[in-house]
Amino acid sequence: MEYTLFLKGIIIGFALALPIGPIGILCIRKTVAQGHLPGMIIGFGAATADAMYGCVAALGLTFISDLLVTQQMWFRLIGGAFLLYLGIKTFLARPIEETPQANGRGLFGTYISTLLLTLTNPLTVFAFLGVFAALGLRNGNLGYGSAATLVLGVFLGSCLWFFILSYGVTLFRKKINSTGLGWVNKISGLLIILFGIIAIVSFR
Repeated sequence: MEYTLFLKGIIIGFALALPIGPIGILCIRKTVAQGHLPGMIIGFGAATADAMYGCVAALGLTFISDLLVTQQMWFRLIGGAFLLYLGIKTFLARPIEETPQANGRGLFGTYISTLLLTLTNPLTVFAFLGVFAALGLRNGNLGYGSAATLVLGVFLGSCLWFFILSYGVTLFRKKINSTGLGWVNKISGLLIILFGIIAIVSFR
């Protein structure tokens, strides 16, 4: 039973992380600019947020999900504003500035900022609620141990996708010169700005 839940969690985490959104674009850009590890740190931040929202869904913490619903506008505004900031900063970044060696403080800052950015999308918890309900993984038939096993699987499944994504980008990273990196910055910046605008104007 626990092995099955763990496997289901991995599949769910991988599938929900798969669509390329602003976090995926940040992962690609970070990997191109600084290498596999910084890109993977973004994946860890996103996976941690996925695990937190998965925990809310698995344990049926309705008071948290209700809070996310009632405060959805503010979450979207904050997340959208943060995306706009990151998008503009990325668009204006010069390639020569994109080759610092990753250190502990920088990696931790990347992890925290990605975690907070991912948490500003409360719709994630409803995606987990829908998937868990469809698979019969509701709070009524899950104990704390089973829920923890499921959420651990979600975390590892999300990490697996970002590992594949960042490693795949690493394979052709060295073929990109400063001009190519400049275009990566501009395209990534524009896409992140677009996601930020959508987040701000799409709330109801």
